[in-house]
Amino acid sequence: MHKVVEAMQIEGPQAQSIQTEFEVMTSLLSLSGARVLELGCGAADKTRQIAEHSDVATIVASEVDQVQHQKNLQIADLPKVTFKSFGAEAIDELDASFDIVMMFKSLHHVPVSLLDTALSEIHRVLKPGGVAYISEPVFAGEFNEVIRLFHDESVVRREAFAAVERAVVNGVLELVEERFFRSMLKLESFAQFEQGILNVTHTEHNVTPDLLKQVCEKFESNRSDAGYVFEIPNRVDLLRK
Repeated sequence: MHKVVEAMQIEGPQAQSIQTEFEVMTSLLSLSGARVLELGCGAADKTRQIAEHSDVATIVASEVDQVQHQKNLQIADLPKVTFKSFGAEAIDELDASFDIVMMFKSLHHVPVSLLDTALSEIHRVLKPGGVAYISEPVFAGEFNEVIRLFHDESVVRREAFAAVERAVVNGVLELVEERFFRSMLKLESFAQFEQGILNVTHTEHNVTPDLLKQVCEKFESNRSDAGYVFEIPNRVDLLRK
């Protein structure tokens, strides 16, 4: 029998607290001695934060972008971390082998047709009682308005949310809590935005000179005395096997 779920929301309340992802994550998870799998680790910023500022046992951090993965393999100062390359839809790990699975803004990068498979795979590798921490950006806010000029993620973010909701409704994973918060992103210049967002290796944006000008103008419209400061709305779904 399918479970009736009424609490899940894609955007959440308008009034949300301002917190860092690490603050939210550590308030929801028991990391002590945990064996952790991070899917879509990117440049391993969160990986490093968790490894250096918690007492996890081990972290397997996976990234499908081969350019970034090769860079991650050069990291030599994180003894708790093992870097691997596979996607959430085909996790190359044993059944029931992790206490926690984490995805930071990466579920919507999974091909839409494979989202259900990815959530089933997360269920498979979690130990009984283990939890999945899935953090996704809410499709709103000024930073999102800049991004959508060259990379509109409205459809894939809705599909990612719908897949999580299906996993809960169908009993693949149990919803423990849904948390909404705003994080702060501060950039010093458009050049920093280009390097960190436009020129990522995992997505080819194909930005024309005219479009680049539009993006730059939209970005510059957010200039303040403090630089370029954006409030990013986020949703976290904490799920349990």
